[in-house]
Amino acid sequence: MAEIAEQAVVGRASSRDAGTRTRTAKAVGAPAALADISPAHWRALTGRAIEPNGYYLPDWELAVNASARGRIGADALNAWSDAAELIGLMPVISMHRAYNIPLPALVSADPYGTLCTPLLDREMVDDAAWRLLQQARLAGHHALILRDVALDGAAMKAFAEALRREGLRPRVLQSHLRACLDATRDAEELLREALGAKKLKELRRQRNRLAEHGAVHFDVARTQAEVATALETFLALEASGWKAKRGTALGQDLGDAAFIRRATAGLAGTGQCEIVSLGAGDTPVAAGIVLRHRDRAFYFKLGVDERFARFSPGVQLTLDLTARLCADPAIALADSTASPDHPMINPIWRGRLAIGDVLIPLRRHDPVVALIHAALALRQSIREPVRRAVRFIRTRQEKSS
Repeated sequence: MAEIAEQAVVGRASSRDAGTRTRTAKAVGAPAALADISPAHWRALTGRAIEPNGYYLPDWELAVNASARGRIGADALNAWSDAAELIGLMPVISMHRAYNIPLPALVSADPYGTLCTPLLDREMVDDAAWRLLQQARLAGHHALILRDVALDGAAMKAFAEALRREGLRPRVLQSHLRACLDATRDAEELLREALGAKKLKELRRQRNRLAEHGAVHFDVARTQAEVATALETFLALEASGWKAKRGTALGQDLGDAAFIRRATAGLAGTGQCEIVSLGAGDTPVAAGIVLRHRDRAFYFKLGVDERFARFSPGVQLTLDLTARLCADPAIALADSTASPDHPMINPIWRGRLAIGDVLIPLRRHDPVVALIHAALALRQSIREPVRRAVRFIRTRQEKSS
């Protein structure tokens, strides 16, 4: 009898638990069009985010969503507290659109930068992660695919914990390490350790040779007016080199150009975007766009005048940027957001971030999830040899130009 009574108590407790979850589930709304998310609520969430992501700041991502080539019209998983505060946000597109695979899954929307870590409120991180997952479930999806997330970051840990409580676990589809900078260190010491005395001496010699074309100066554009002017210099530099030949320079597409002008202007207004540049006299030789979110910086893109390639203008600019970031007490880490084998940034920024794509199942023992996983694995096995061949050809072309 005692055992039966105990089972009855457990049963009533489980029923209450289920009832609470059901009421919460009913409170979880449907995914929304990204453009319909309130910028004010979104901006407030970025101030409370447990993990920074400069590419999911509203001024940046809404600009991407409005006009960037192949990236417009995303939706958003959105989690709200009982007090009507936005506590979680993940821009998404369908698996069909992301991979041309017509299966019921949502995929992180591409924000033009290579970081798609969702925004989760640090004070309600567990609830935020669970509500985002529940919203995807209620919308009929069987999995989420988080592209380019920090595998060891706080947001990924929150999703893993939400899954663990339901007897599920995430699957890493692919991972790599990319360069980052520990900006809490002394820049001179860090660069000496990274490059060595001989390489630094060679770079100083190149800088002295560059100075023969005019006094070398490092400039930082911060205000909206300064950023607008510096951006046009950046676009011109980017369009003058190999990116233009490849068709990936931002200024080559009207939608991309509109996105970057809108995004940098908006973020400069909140102190979250800078454009750094290196000049020799009146001639700009390199420029880069840097985003800022909380205690982290994100090195978005770099443009150089290839006529000065023998003086390593991109490296020279990055050395100055390194010194600036290390001297800034507000910045603890800078993410290069570069490819894992980037030949310029890897030798300079020796820290490494683990980045990857993660498959998040939404139901236990779901055969559809196995099908999604298999489809992605097949796609990867077909595309990877082609990617390696293209990278090899492009590297040869860049070295010979």
